[in-house]
Amino acid sequence: MQEDPIKELESYKRIVKSLKLLAWASILLVAGSIWFSFGSPGLDLIIPASKENVIVKKDIQENEDQVVDGIHLATGLIDDTGIELIKQNCLACHSSKLVTQNRMNRQGWKETIVWMQETQKLWDLGESESKILDYLAKNYAPKKAGRRKNLVINEWYEID
Repeated sequence: MQEDPIKELESYKRIVKSLKLLAWASILLVAGSIWFSFGSPGLDLIIPASKENVIVKKDIQENEDQVVDGIHLATGLIDDTGIELIKQNCLACHSSKLVTQNRMNRQGWKETIVWMQETQKLWDLGESESKILDYLAKNYAPKKAGRRKNLVINEWYEID
């Protein structure tokens, strides 16, 4: 006896829908596990305060603002006026490495911001944009010198 093809199709649709829901539930479970494993700003409300938690949190906060040789250790950015705006606006979406590995003049940084706004959903930076551009153009402008200075040979001689 052969089954009705429409009923069979409906059965397959239900199975596929169940599998999709199961896949999404698995993804959310893994993401939630990772979130809680590594912590989040909101976890302070969930984890009961203890002396150890307070000490660790204090150490982390102190180290987040540590600057050595003009470099903000937590981000690797040059510590200068405007770094807070960079941390708030740029590092909200990507690593500081994308800033530190690039060298552009003010116009280049402006074009990059416009590109991110047009294609990557970067929000309007408003009045902060000029301060961000000031920071980037000052601290991550193209270097005038190469890896080393060119050799200057004042006297040539012939090898016998």
